[in-house]
Amino acid sequence: MEKVKLNNGLECPAAGIGTFMLSPAEAENSVLEALKMGYSLVDTANAYVNERAVGRGIRKSGVRREEVFLSTKLWPSEYENPDAVKETLERLGTDYVDLLYIHQPAGNWTAGYRQLEKAFKEGKARSIGISNFEGRYIAELETKWEIVPQFIQVEAHPYFTQKELRETLEKYGIRLMSWYPLGHGDKSLLNEALFAELGKKYGKTPAQVILRWHTQMGFVVIPGSRSVDHIRDNLNIFDFTLTEEEMARIGKLDKNERYYHRTEAQLVQFAGWRPAYEKE
Repeated sequence: MEKVKLNNGLECPAAGIGTFMLSPAEAENSVLEALKMGYSLVDTANAYVNERAVGRGIRKSGVRREEVFLSTKLWPSEYENPDAVKETLERLGTDYVDLLYIHQPAGNWTAGYRQLEKAFKEGKARSIGISNFEGRYIAELETKWEIVPQFIQVEAHPYFTQKELRETLEKYGIRLMSWYPLGHGDKSLLNEALFAELGKKYGKTPAQVILRWHTQMGFVVIPGSRSVDHIRDNLNIFDFTLTEEEMARIGKLDKNERYYHRTEAQLVQFAGWRPAYEKE
């Protein structure tokens, strides 16, 4: 498994299993199967309402906790909860996470970021990050942080390469973790002729070619799936390397168009919504 080095010296696997939109039962099984296959990065969030299930999957796998890079996110309604980190760790069944994000620039997100910095100093989070902070939000955070984040998690794929954001990330050595890495919904990205061509050359699926593009861009990628076969295929991307010319051809597909368009009204809603956490 390839790894990326973070700006605090920590290393993170270049590919992992995501659990967005997975029920607790599905998340537990996907995490269990992924770890058995050799995955070592697992991503979840308060808002996914499957943290307890992710913790169960890790424990059932038999993989030692220190060999798993575990990532989760605080939801905006938790930013002012002084016990948010403690309660998150309890749901996961661990005394630390490897990466702790704030999930959205909603509510009192400054208080949320202070929670991350405190968790980092106390050893409850080995690295910290921001999710969906782009444009004016990351610009504002730059003026407020005491500790520079190690990660940002945002939408990224060959149609939307986050070119503008990457200029800021490169300045601070912040790593990008991609969500919607294969596009979303309409399958047009997966159906691009270029990926079929490169897949034929390397004996890979279009999805595997796209995931390899992510890792060669320096992104960390966390596709989620309920299918054991897809989970296996999503990890089988490190036995080939796209050439510089092929990477450049993929780069020309960039339309600077995202699939998800968040509104300011949604940010207000996010701050007022509290996840109905899974019970033991």
